[in-house]
Amino acid sequence: MSKPIVAIVGRPNVGKSTLFNQIGKKRVSIVDDMPGVTRDRIYLDAEWLNHEFTMIDTGGIEFDESNHILKSMRSQAQLAMEEADVILFLVDGRAGLTTADEEVAKMLRSTKKPVILGVNKIDSPQLVMNSYEFYNLGLGDPIALSASNAMNLGDLLDAMVAAFPKHEAEDKDEDEISIAVIGRPNVGKSSIVNQLLGEERVIVSDMAGTTRDAIDTHFVKDGMKFMLIDTAGMRRRGKIDEPVERYSVMRSLRAIDRADVVLMMIDASEGITEQDKKIAGYAHESGRGVIIVVNKWDIYPDKDDKSTLRFTEDLRDEIGFLQYAPVLYASALTGQRVGRVTDLVKYVAEQQSMRIKTSVLNELIRDAVSINPPPMHRGRRLKILFMTQADVKPPKFIIFVNDPELMHFSYLRFIENRLREMYGFEGTPIRLIVRARDEEDEY
Repeated sequence: MSKPIVAIVGRPNVGKSTLFNQIGKKRVSIVDDMPGVTRDRIYLDAEWLNHEFTMIDTGGIEFDESNHILKSMRSQAQLAMEEADVILFLVDGRAGLTTADEEVAKMLRSTKKPVILGVNKIDSPQLVMNSYEFYNLGLGDPIALSASNAMNLGDLLDAMVAAFPKHEAEDKDEDEISIAVIGRPNVGKSSIVNQLLGEERVIVSDMAGTTRDAIDTHFVKDGMKFMLIDTAGMRRRGKIDEPVERYSVMRSLRAIDRADVVLMMIDASEGITEQDKKIAGYAHESGRGVIIVVNKWDIYPDKDDKSTLRFTEDLRDEIGFLQYAPVLYASALTGQRVGRVTDLVKYVAEQQSMRIKTSVLNELIRDAVSINPPPMHRGRRLKILFMTQADVKPPKFIIFVNDPELMHFSYLRFIENRLREMYGFEGTPIRLIVRARDEEDEY
């Protein structure tokens, strides 16, 4: 099921990015602090009171004083309304109510989406009175807060989760594997969908940003049922020419949340970009299976018998957190190797669902400790008591130890590598959770 999306809107300099960063700093984020994962992004996966959601820092409603201010405001605010489940409208309590705030509020009042009104920069109790004039916007009770020092952050989050839609359980076919096709604009996502389906189900165009919606298509191959989600492309914020592309990222993130396996599309002729890393980082952190598809391999210049090896090494260097993802070199235009996609998807889905018995895991831990004993830390040594598997999709393991603070991330990485050496888990991230336990419970 897709996580609710909260879009932060408002005019410049009201503190949208400060609030976004403060939520991450207060550690409501459920994203693993895994070294090597790109952190520079416009989204944040978070959890509050057992409610998971995705917060989008939209970059705000950007004004050009010389070029149709109200038109620009209307365009971007309407897009936020369309794509988000909840809209957080942030205003500046020190500056007071402005004409720009009133114009945005007028459009927000016309939508059926829940709107939370946050009055920022209320840094002391003496300034709370400043928030009362915002009742004039007709958007309900304003919440006075300070994003810079986290004052009343909890009240704001309470209001947001209370406004989340009450989703009914999705009626998903358990035998069907859902695939999200993701990547930057114009890397060939729609073309590969058409190749997989064998027909022109999705409009293909060389113009970046053609696909605006996530389109679900069900198909069967070799007796296996699949569902393809063709997502809108993502683009670096500085390269966005149309406001609509800011919000296509919301649809893409929602599609990843609904998928079992993600096809991460990369343009062979352009190589790996920072935006590729950001997209891949979200897929990794969401726990989805990942297959890297290097498209347009037919036009890759100066190929030789070691080109794929060199390109793969570059991929592993640039996207280090996706060491586990298989790489497929293909051409959506000619169909080269596209036929292997469904076989790889099926294989990765099986790897995601693999379960290992606790007795077998503890034998692996004994062997790992004997080969590489945990290092000393401040005169104490980590003692691993036992390990068990708690979940699948992605595989999640709980490691019980004498003191979790003694577990260094490098030793966790060592345990993950041992798991992969023994059992594969190709194409899927692995979650390792460390918990304290009494030492008499040793395996």
